Amino acid sequence: MKDLNFRHLYHFWMIAREGGLNRAAEQLDLTAQTLSGQLASLENQLGGALFHRRNRRLVLTDFGETIFRYADEMFTTAESLSELLQQPPEHRPLTLSAGLSASIHKLIGYHLLAPALGLSREVRLHCQTGDTDNLLDRLARKELDVVLTDRQPPSERAGAFQAHRLASSSISLFAEPALASELRDGFPGSLDGAPFLATSLDAPYFTELMNWFAGNRVRVRVTAQVDDSALIKVFGRQGVGYFAAPTAISSEVCRQYQVEAIASIEEVRDVLFAVTRAGQIHHPAVDAIIKPRGSIGQE
Repeated sequence: MKDLNFRHLYHFWMIAREGGLNRAAEQLDLTAQTLSGQLASLENQLGGALFHRRNRRLVLTDFGETIFRYADEMFTTAESLSELLQQPPEHRPLTLSAGLSASIHKLIGYHLLAPALGLSREVRLHCQTGDTDNLLDRLARKELDVVLTDRQPPSERAGAFQAHRLASSSISLFAEPALASELRDGFPGSLDGAPFLATSLDAPYFTELMNWFAGNRVRVRVTAQVDDSALIKVFGRQGVGYFAAPTAISSEVCRQYQVEAIASIEEVRDVLFAVTRAGQIHHPAVDAIIKPRGSIGQE
């Protein structure tokens, strides 16, 4: 690499892109003779002909096509970088790498990220889901800018992170219309022994919900354990059982999955946090996310 003449490679790329020496020379403000000499020098360095002449036109050889593909990727990227750097810093696109705990409902995840996407400045979002502990490890390694989760970092790691409480919501129970109508009658006793769709993820609100069931003497009959919040709703739509989701997204859940709400349980709360690194440098998109809001979906 240290021996490759990138200026000559760039001029070769221009010749191939413009379709000839004269047009490339005009673009580069050089003479065709100078470009011809540089091309010969590059071909000698690379050990093969890049063009052959056909009816007074330069046509890429097979070897030249290969070199051009690499050069095109390199210099197209370089031109994009140059255009970016010419913009005022406040107008350059922001890159936001966010981690979303798998135990957070996907609709909730969208609402939490929406303020960052609503900035006047362009934001290029990279969002990854996963286990909270793994996401926090990636945050510590500076691979992520923020982690959205339903729990605070463990106490032994509290000094490395800062947890910002975003919002909370009560939990509601949902089912397909016929089952929902049946379970609303005599609630909460009607839930005793009814088919229930449980999350297999370690979501804090789920533990609270199990305690609420026990306190109301509801025997929980789990018909399926699912580790995906969207898949649970699909099972619920098919009548396999009733399921829990945050009340804040009740209308969206009902509309998207053709289910109905059975009841809201105010004693059980889904609390959400944005976790950043301690002493993290100011990031406008992260600042928009951690802005306090009354409930999920409210700005």
